[in-house]
Amino acid sequence: MTGPTDQAAVVCVNGGQRREVEGTWSATLEWLVHRLAPHFPGLGFAEVRYRIKSWNRMSWCIEDARAAVRETGAPRTVLLGFSMGGAVAISAADEPTVESVIGLAPWIPDRLSLEPLAGRRFDVLHGQLDRWLIGIPGVSPGSSRRGFDRARALGIEGSYTIIPGGVHGVALRAHWGAPIPLPRAARWAALISVALQRFERGGAAGVRRAP
Repeated sequence: MTGPTDQAAVVCVNGGQRREVEGTWSATLEWLVHRLAPHFPGLGFAEVRYRIKSWNRMSWCIEDARAAVRETGAPRTVLLGFSMGGAVAISAADEPTVESVIGLAPWIPDRLSLEPLAGRRFDVLHGQLDRWLIGIPGVSPGSSRRGFDRARALGIEGSYTIIPGGVHGVALRAHWGAPIPLPRAARWAALISVALQRFERGGAAGVRRAP
């Protein structure tokens, strides 16, 4: 955890995989926190460390996300969910302090209930070139768009933005351990900054349509 949480917190929710492995901190979220936190001194940044980071243990991942939200003690919370973390963040969005969910290339299965988003804002950012390939994880923009459209049909406010040239994720971990930004990483960070500024102001209404 970094920064104060007495006013508001950004709880970062990592992705996962089929294989059941111990939770780790993703390069994407680590790079984003290091980039964004200095510009938001009034926000505390915290991570969800899953017991097991696998979609076969989704219920555990959701429980861990709820526990992290409560652990911050912040009166206002925004969930920043990457990949599978998008589904986890949506499912935990009905925690009383959560006001907003930001999905980064979010996995939103068609069967996933979006009811927890009721009364919250939902912003989605997705790389144009994101897709699943053999041996390479990914989530298609069309998939997250279907999820976003389902949310809009429920009356949930938000925005959906495609990042031209963006792939799945913002950074990769180098062999020496440091996160290395991927193409368009700065654009991801700039758009997330806009969403966090809106959250700091108290969640201005309005929906921005992707071109």
